[in-house]
Amino acid sequence: MGPGERGLLTAALTVICAVTVLSAPGTAFAAAEPLPTPSATPGPTLTPAPGKDLEEVRAKLDRLYHDAAVATDAYNAAEEKAEKQSAEIVALAKKIVEGRRKLEELKDRAGAAARDQYRTGGLSDTARFLLSDDPGQFLDGAGRVLQGQQAAKKLMDEKARTQAELRQYADDASARWKKLEANRKAKDAAKKKIEQQIDAAEKLQSRLEKKEKERLAELEREAAAKAQTAWVDTGVLEDVHGKASAQGEKAVKYATQQLGKPYVWGAEGPDSFDCSGLTSQAWAAAGHPVPRTSQEQWRQLKHIDVKDMRPGDLVVYFDDASHVGMYIGDGAIIHAPRPGRTVTITGAGSMPILGVVRPDA
Repeated sequence: MGPGERGLLTAALTVICAVTVLSAPGTAFAAAEPLPTPSATPGPTLTPAPGKDLEEVRAKLDRLYHDAAVATDAYNAAEEKAEKQSAEIVALAKKIVEGRRKLEELKDRAGAAARDQYRTGGLSDTARFLLSDDPGQFLDGAGRVLQGQQAAKKLMDEKARTQAELRQYADDASARWKKLEANRKAKDAAKKKIEQQIDAAEKLQSRLEKKEKERLAELEREAAAKAQTAWVDTGVLEDVHGKASAQGEKAVKYATQQLGKPYVWGAEGPDSFDCSGLTSQAWAAAGHPVPRTSQEQWRQLKHIDVKDMRPGDLVVYFDDASHVGMYIGDGAIIHAPRPGRTVTITGAGSMPILGVVRPDA
């Protein structure tokens, strides 16, 4: 490999390494589409818990964790897109290296053709025919010259195409790189909002006395049980007799094996999960990948009626599709609830249901 080729390869590898570093875990990177910018207003105001109604505290905690879940979905979407865009930049860098090598080869061949023409003196075909001692031999050679000219034209056309491709690859790589850089701040903002909301919730809970914390936990259980009972009492489960598909059984088995593992925002296993990290990894383990976020799972997967749901289906919650769990039968789901909690089983109706989707429909 010559100095020029080494330089080209080094440049491309620099791009690849830069992309790898920028997309490494913990590095803030962005989605192709701008994420919603969090409000510039200060974080939630924390009212001292003592003396305050615990129902109000519970409602405030629900809002804080809900906002954190929305920001987590935005962060996860950005992460997924960033990984895809980084891979595209690496692929373009490799194409540029290969294209440069091909162009250098074409230039060498074109140069050899030019030197050959120079050695013939650059005379016209007529002049060389008149000066030839053997006209027959010249005519044979003229045919070969014509073939050579056609080959030369093909060579130049190929060179032009290669140059155009290189320009396009470079433009594409530059555009993708600028988009990643431009959106990096948006992903940073999503991360900041997640941490802000969780920190506010933790501070609010830290101001509670031990008995108040116990009572708050009891209120949460009562609210979930009340919602589940109301949902079941509608008779919605009376016609639900769906049997899991083979892939659905595998997904449920994977999710069940994660019971007790902690919720961590942005996590998708194997030691911790957020809500969509659990469902996406469960279906990936079943051999059927699904979108990473709860919002995209709701948007892209097939919607089905609750009465038709079966184990393995995903139940999506809240009007903004900010939470998701996996239906396991008997009116229950497995889900990763929120920070400070672990993967657990709860009633499918314990939260406001937006709808049900089926990954393997």
